[in-house]
Amino acid sequence: MTKLRFYLGRLLAYALLIGFAVFMLFPFIYMMSTSLKNSNDVFRVPPQLFPLSPVQREVNGTLKDVYSFEIDGRVREMVQTGESRNFGFFTTPDRINLNNTRNSNIIAQVPIDEALKTDKTITLTRADGKEARFDVYEVTLDGKTEQLLLAYRSGLAEFVAIDDETVKLYAVARTAPKQEFIDFQWGNYNAVLNLQLDRALVNTTLVTLLVVVGQLVTSILGGYAFSRVEFRGRDTLFLVYLGSIMIPFVVLIIPMYRLMVLLEWQNRIVSLIVPWIFTAYGTFLMRQFFIAIPKEIEEAALLDGCSRFRVLWGIFVPLSTPAIATLAIFSFLYAWNSFLWPLLIIGEGNVTNHVLTLSLIRLSNSFADQPNMVLTGAAIAILPPVIVFVLAQKYFIEGVASSGLKG
Repeated sequence: MTKLRFYLGRLLAYALLIGFAVFMLFPFIYMMSTSLKNSNDVFRVPPQLFPLSPVQREVNGTLKDVYSFEIDGRVREMVQTGESRNFGFFTTPDRINLNNTRNSNIIAQVPIDEALKTDKTITLTRADGKEARFDVYEVTLDGKTEQLLLAYRSGLAEFVAIDDETVKLYAVARTAPKQEFIDFQWGNYNAVLNLQLDRALVNTTLVTLLVVVGQLVTSILGGYAFSRVEFRGRDTLFLVYLGSIMIPFVVLIIPMYRLMVLLEWQNRIVSLIVPWIFTAYGTFLMRQFFIAIPKEIEEAALLDGCSRFRVLWGIFVPLSTPAIATLAIFSFLYAWNSFLWPLLIIGEGNVTNHVLTLSLIRLSNSFADQPNMVLTGAAIAILPPVIVFVLAQKYFIEGVASSGLKG
């Protein structure tokens, strides 16, 4: 009994975790699915998760969508002829829905020109006290003529069987059962990349890689200096440097922009790289990790004649892989998703030096009526960080667990 409760508890826990995981991943799944749809498929009601395209057949030299209708117990494949006919939908006074006549219990669906209009009208009173007047028609059903109320009229499209043109019927084309198959529109990605998003992707990759490498180098050197090299005012200087984290970015925008203008770096990619290769957080992270490394290892290496530079790159760096991976992920995500600074220093007009975040704004403005194209651009921007995080997840968790708890 105890084991049964244990396994039931585990099963319930896993079910809840899977449910929450699906709930949290659903926006990402829907984005990826929509990025592989065409424009018409996006606005389908009810919405579909997978992209669908209509099955088509060549009829008289023209490709037409195929529909499935059951006629006399047999499912027939049919196509539209392009013709339509006006039908009347008839019923009796006790079966009509006064609030919405299209929801009435219809007795007969007859071409309006085959029904004979009489001079009679029937007035019915709604629940709110308002009156509704209906025309009376003579309709022939199974050889018998009956007088019925005209509930409403509707134009119906004509369908014909592919294998027998004598088999015809009329239906609403919008709600007719269309044959469809799952069809991923991979061409959306090529179309979006051709809208200068490929240049933005290259720029973003270049900026991100250089920022990540720059932050890793400066943080490793600074972390080693503040943790192992003895010099006057080291701790005070470190506290001042660490305190710069508390300065909001909005306070730095104007002086940084004026500095870029002074250096004539505005509207240039270099302005997205150089100001961000120094990070107090990265220096703090590496310092905390280096402090945890036993001093005996460093002292033994120095006694063997190793220089500090060799000790750093030969001993400390290999032992600090989790912390370096953690810093690389944080730096990558920040540089890849940066928006405000590129918007200020590059601007929307300089398309050549755009990064992805800026190009996505232009894409959303140009394709506001095509969400599939906008979400395709979003997918292109999101997939690289997701892949990087998944591949480096092991080191990320190790880095947080170790460097974040030791001081």
